[in-house]
Amino acid sequence: MVNSIEIHEGYRSGNRFFYFPGDGDHILHLVDTWEKADDVFIENYTRNAANNGYWLFTRTNPKEAQILVTNDTDSLTESYFDESKEIVILVHGWLGHGKNDLNRKLTKAFLEVNDVNVIVLDWSKLARRNYMTAKAGVAAVGSALGHFVNWLIEFGASYEKIHLVGFSLGAHLVGNAGRQTQSRVKRITALDPAGPLWAKDENRIVQTDAQYVEVIHTNTALYGLNKQCGDTDFYPNGGSRMPGCWLNMCSHSRSYEYMAATVIYDHLNGNECNSTKGVARGCTGDEFPMGNSDLTKQGTGIYRVDTEKHYPYNSTH
Repeated sequence: MVNSIEIHEGYRSGNRFFYFPGDGDHILHLVDTWEKADDVFIENYTRNAANNGYWLFTRTNPKEAQILVTNDTDSLTESYFDESKEIVILVHGWLGHGKNDLNRKLTKAFLEVNDVNVIVLDWSKLARRNYMTAKAGVAAVGSALGHFVNWLIEFGASYEKIHLVGFSLGAHLVGNAGRQTQSRVKRITALDPAGPLWAKDENRIVQTDAQYVEVIHTNTALYGLNKQCGDTDFYPNGGSRMPGCWLNMCSHSRSYEYMAATVIYDHLNGNECNSTKGVARGCTGDEFPMGNSDLTKQGTGIYRVDTEKHYPYNSTH
């Protein structure tokens, strides 16, 4: 029985059971790594592109979504979508949904700063399955998102104006989407990519998934991926436990809160580190901005930024 063995909060190599937080409810859920992924459900889900919801928000409709459907030109022409403007696509994680905290905060932030198209990918029908099934479906849903992006390009959009932002499982998902576009999207921002069972997975987020890939690691201790996987990898406050957080799930979700704050204020500059080991001690190298909405951003390296406990999480130095 589960109660008769030790269960760790976060995954450790070789463990059968661990706890992982849901993106939609911020509650810890038990994961059984021996539970088989429901491949039939994944196949049925991904066979129909309409199972993925693409919700468009603009400054004209900042709160009421317009539904876009892949390959349905009318859904675009009858919406407020403007192919000449930048496109930000947001992707939630396990047990998440299109109306969760992540999507509300980031949609509001991006629209406050720039007149852009914000598209929320709701893949909740699959994301709300058990962790093993949701994880196994990331590559296929990511590929579908990539096809959606390619369709927007056919409609007149530009890869140079596309920014994919994903949290936890969604961070790996946007990586797969970028690959489907042959890495032509301008920027990917991966927010604390999920760590459990991903370290050696070929479908995890990698540096070559877009023209520029930025990763913000906020809970490498338990829920997030520890290894460097972008052009620039930020480890705020060392990357493990965030100021003001008593729970690891708080640190995990702090990644998208930092992102929302930097989109509005662009106020957090990290210092370059010599290695991932160095981020725990503090770094004194050249500065580079973390997060924000800049599509022209280019850089490489590992960085640490120290923040205050509360929004907007100003730098402590």
